[in-house]
Amino acid sequence: MRQEWTARPERSNVWVIRLMVWLALTFGRRVSRSLLYPISLYFVIFSARARAASRKYLDRALGRRSVPLDGFRHCFYFAATILDRVFLLNNQSELLDIRSYGEEMFQDIRASGKGCLLIGAHLGSFEVIHALSRSHGHPRTSMVMYEENARKINTVLNGINPEHNPPVIPLGKFDSMLKIQEALQRGEYIGMLADRTISGNKMIRCDFLGGQVDLPITPFRLAAILDCTVVLMFGLYQGGNRYNVHFERLIDPPQVAQLGRDRAIKQAAQQFAARLEHYCRESPYNWFNFYDIWQ
Repeated sequence: MRQEWTARPERSNVWVIRLMVWLALTFGRRVSRSLLYPISLYFVIFSARARAASRKYLDRALGRRSVPLDGFRHCFYFAATILDRVFLLNNQSELLDIRSYGEEMFQDIRASGKGCLLIGAHLGSFEVIHALSRSHGHPRTSMVMYEENARKINTVLNGINPEHNPPVIPLGKFDSMLKIQEALQRGEYIGMLADRTISGNKMIRCDFLGGQVDLPITPFRLAAILDCTVVLMFGLYQGGNRYNVHFERLIDPPQVAQLGRDRAIKQAAQQFAARLEHYCRESPYNWFNFYDIWQ
């Protein structure tokens, strides 16, 4: 079964994106941010399906009935993180106040000589995590992802500074598993987003925000098979120019051996859902998954 997010057409326009990038790099962050208000309003008005999914999610995350202003803020936060991605790719991270929590755990991981699996979600900004990793001297991080999603915007933004684009390992290729394993053996990091899947076949049901959702089982199965440490990563936008980056240890190889592979996979998936719920409630306008996952 093809998932809605892979089938829905991308609404962005390449020329508009290029114009926004030019304005941002020419006139700076303050001027370009002023354009996010009409852009966000446009998408709130004319993206009915995304608006409905946003409202359904926000009702759960906020613990109350959301109002139109909540929907606008949800869209604005999304646009703001995309704009900040321009500056991060352009080596202008000094424009942002980035604070890191839990990063000390990587000392033990790097000392082991092995890499780790970084699992996140469409929550906040991955680019701010990647910029933090570059500035703090962490090993190279490759992203395992579905390349067809948001191709237009990624094509434009990735052209800003190609050297700063994380290597991509495409999902579903015959040699994907081998590339992941080789990167981990070199002590590198592998990043995956675990709140969407391409097909409905390999999923696991978890409790999330007062309901049940199907999450992809692949990230947690990979961790169990490859015998590597799994770390949660979330780069949450806090408004203005501030980001809080959180790292949490999710599972270690000894846990898999103790619990058994199947039980460890289920436990890791539910723990991921629980922590995702925690951060969705803490920073509700950061989850940029404008699809109805409670269908």
